[in-house]
Amino acid sequence: MITRATTRDARYPIGSGHGSDAIHKDPVYSYAVTLLHDDSGMTGSGLAFTLGEGNQLVGEAARFYAQRLIGLDIEEIMADFGARQRAMADEQQFRWLGPHKGIVQLALASVTNACWDLWAKRRGVPLWRLLLDLTPAQIVATLDLSYLEDELTANQAVDLLTTAAATRAVREPVLAAGYPGYDTSVGWFNYDDAQVRENCRRALDAGFTAMKLKVGSPDADRDVRRARIVREVAGPDARVMVDANQQWTLPQALDVCGRLAEIHPFWIEEPTHPDDILAHRTLAAAIAPVRLALGEHVPNRVVFKNYLQTGCAGFIQVDAVRVAGVSEFLAVSLLCRKFGVPVVPHVGDMGQLHQHLVLFNHIGIDLPALFLECIPHLRSHFVHPAQVSDGVYHAPQEPGAGCDLKP
Repeated sequence: MITRATTRDARYPIGSGHGSDAIHKDPVYSYAVTLLHDDSGMTGSGLAFTLGEGNQLVGEAARFYAQRLIGLDIEEIMADFGARQRAMADEQQFRWLGPHKGIVQLALASVTNACWDLWAKRRGVPLWRLLLDLTPAQIVATLDLSYLEDELTANQAVDLLTTAAATRAVREPVLAAGYPGYDTSVGWFNYDDAQVRENCRRALDAGFTAMKLKVGSPDADRDVRRARIVREVAGPDARVMVDANQQWTLPQALDVCGRLAEIHPFWIEEPTHPDDILAHRTLAAAIAPVRLALGEHVPNRVVFKNYLQTGCAGFIQVDAVRVAGVSEFLAVSLLCRKFGVPVVPHVGDMGQLHQHLVLFNHIGIDLPALFLECIPHLRSHFVHPAQVSDGVYHAPQEPGAGCDLKP
């Protein structure tokens, strides 16, 4: 039984240009942490990611949600978590502050992720194993599929999971081989050209065959020059992605994306405002066959549904510390399976939680094991940091979701 719920405001200035992009040039990587304490002595840790200021507001909102779980057993909570999460998300006064976006959605992510972490710890297994051990019906019971019924009903979700289960064995070798990663730290926005060049060499030496560059400079010539450096060092066979972090207007995106096509980017990420679905549709048609990746700042499953319905998303980057936690991540992943679009998460959690989720997506949902973003800057702050070597994430074995932070 959960006896107590607390929150923590954890902030980590990283400096040295790390984490910088065209919009967020001096980030303070931060977590609004929910801690659910139960009468067995275990603690579930849940994260929502912010960049510093306002982190305490997310924590206050998370405390509001978490208090509603005190006195309940985690098995009881998770048996019908989809309905419980919908009730929390639709609490009338907090819903007015969203709905399903902003501070209240981040707070729900923190609490939801703490529930999943505690559930896996109570069962003594890593989260990926818990997910694989659940039946399709049990998985779907943890999901809020409201507003998705025109594309994905509960019965259809069960059918997708049941079909994938029949071929699960052919995908389980990823547990031994490791899940491929890509290096997103080669080209932070504030790095100079020489640093980008050296980081690309280091990434190749570390076994990565894919890497990402931040673009969106006031001078588009800088973006093109830096992109050429990455392609030159990485070679013609590497996957090179570029990320504008929403900096461009649609006319700017049409111009600069056309210029960046010369380096054959694997994707162009967050080219314009994340709410402007029709601009993404226009851009995707104009730059095809280059594909768009999006989702870092998409707040909920409904907007993801609309992106998938327009056909403009080549890759979905849903982030479980941005949407309403693990459950909404899984709902979006099932949508992507239906639409045939790969899920390549943004890792606000530094890959700690998502290393579990991509394993389940691949084995349990039959989504492709493309790769998972790798950002190393907060490794030292986690009790069990993700293990990445030779360019792959190695399946974690510790019980839980990997979200425990050091004091």
